[in-house]
Amino acid sequence: MAGPFPVTLLCGLLTATLAGATLNPPAVLSLGREIIRERLTQELNDHDAIAILQQLPLLSTIREKPAGGIPVLGNVVNSILKHIIWLKVTSANILQLHVEPSDEGQGLTVKIPLDMVAGLNTPLVKTIVEIHMETEAQAIIHMNTSERGDAHLVINDCSNSPGSLRVSLLQKLSFLVNPLANTVMGLLVPALPELVKTQLCPVIKAAFEDMQADLLQLVRAPVSLGSDRLQFDFLSPAIKGNVIQLELGAKLLDSNGDVTKQFNKSAVSLTVPYLDSTPFSLTVRQDVVNAAIAALLPPEELVVLLDYVLPELARRLKSTIQVISEQAANQLGPTQLVKILTQETPELLLEEGSAKVAQLIVLEVFATNEAHRPFFTLGIEASSEAQFYTKGDRLMLNFNKISSDRIHLMNSGIGLFNPELLRNSTTEILVSVLLPNENGKLRSGISISIMKAWGFEEASTFLTKDSLVITPASSWTPGLLSSLL
Repeated sequence: MAGPFPVTLLCGLLTATLAGATLNPPAVLSLGREIIRERLTQELNDHDAIAILQQLPLLSTIREKPAGGIPVLGNVVNSILKHIIWLKVTSANILQLHVEPSDEGQGLTVKIPLDMVAGLNTPLVKTIVEIHMETEAQAIIHMNTSERGDAHLVINDCSNSPGSLRVSLLQKLSFLVNPLANTVMGLLVPALPELVKTQLCPVIKAAFEDMQADLLQLVRAPVSLGSDRLQFDFLSPAIKGNVIQLELGAKLLDSNGDVTKQFNKSAVSLTVPYLDSTPFSLTVRQDVVNAAIAALLPPEELVVLLDYVLPELARRLKSTIQVISEQAANQLGPTQLVKILTQETPELLLEEGSAKVAQLIVLEVFATNEAHRPFFTLGIEASSEAQFYTKGDRLMLNFNKISSDRIHLMNSGIGLFNPELLRNSTTEILVSVLLPNENGKLRSGISISIMKAWGFEEASTFLTKDSLVITPASSWTPGLLSSLL
C-alpha cells in the first residue's frame, strides 16, 4: 500500500502540471479593425456626435482666454472680437475612422478625422465669413483590470491628435475683414483641441462603452439547439495587434433554463486562426461543438418493421441469418423487427479541414414484433464523415455515409457466430434507418445571429485540429448595423 509521501508527491506534480498548462477559453470572438471602426462609427451617430460638433461653443471659448491670457493683448483682441455677432459651426462631418495598434503596443489607437466649417457673422461684411477647420480626435483603447480581477476594455486617453489641426478661410476677404478673420483663426488653433477634449471625448467614451454593451448582449444571445440552447458568456478581453479578442465561456441549458453543462477555461487545446482580412471570426472549442451536437442528437431507440419498410434488405438479412442458423431464419415473419439504440451521443473527432463522428450503437433483431427476446444483440462502433457547411446565416451539419468499424456479439439466442457475417447487412440498416433520422434532426441547422446583426448575408466555416471557426463569407453591408442591432 502506498504511503502518504508518494500520494503527496503525485498531487504536487499534477498541480504543477496544471499550473504550467495554457488554459484556453471555450470560444473566442475576434474583431478586426473593420468591425471596430464600423461599430464605433454607428455608436457615434447614435450619440449625435455630429450635433455635438455643431454646438461647439466657439465664440465663448475664444473670448474666455484671448491672446493666451496676456492682459494687454487680451484687451486688444477683445476689442476686435466685439465686431463678431456670432461664430458657430455650420456644417460638420466625421470622416472614416482609422484603427491601428497603439505606439506602446498594448492597445488600439482610434483616429477620428473631423471636418467642419464655421460661420463668422460680422457687420463689416454682408456675407457670412466661412472658416474651414480640420482636426482629428484620437482615442486609445486599453485593457483595464479592476481590483476584483475583472478585465474590460476602456478608453482612458482621448485628445486631439498632435499636428492634425488645420484652419483656413474658404473665400477671399476684403482688406477690412482680413485682420478680424486672421485673429479669429489664430484663437481657434488653441481652442479647438480643448473643445475636442471637453466636448467630443466624453461622447467618444460613452459610444465605446455602449458599443461594448451591445456587443456583449449579442454574444449572450441564446443559440437554439432543439429543446436545449447554448449560451456564451464574456470572460475577458485581449488586444493582439489590431484585433480585439473576447474570450467566452459557454453553458448548455435545457428547456427549463437549467444549466446541464458548463464550459470554462481548461487545458483543452484551442487554435485561434489569424484574422487577416476577415472582419471577424468566432472560434469554438471542440468539446463545446461536441456538446451542441449531443443536444441535437440525444440517445434514442428506433424501431423498424424491416419487411414493410425495406423489404429487399429484410430478404438479404434473412439470407445471412440462414447461414448462421436455418432454424432461426425460418422463424422470421413478415413483422420481423429491428431495434437500433444509440447508447451515447455522437463523439466529434476533428482534424485539419475535416471531421468524423464516432457512435456506439446497439442493434437487435427480433423474429416478429411480438417476440420478447431478440435473436441476437450486436454492439457496433460506427463512424461517419461530418460535413459542416453554411446556408445563409445558418451553420449546417450533415453526416455522410456510415461505416461499421467494429462489430461485437453482445448476446445471441441462436448460438455463437462471427458478427462479421452481418457487417454488410448492419451497415445497410444504419445507412437506411439511422443516418436519415440523424440528418433529419440536423437539417434545420443552427442560427448564427451575429451574422445578420452585423450586416452579413452569408457565413463561412472551416475546421482546425481542435476547433470550429465561423467567419463571414459574403459582401458586407455596414449600413445594416444600426437597423439590425
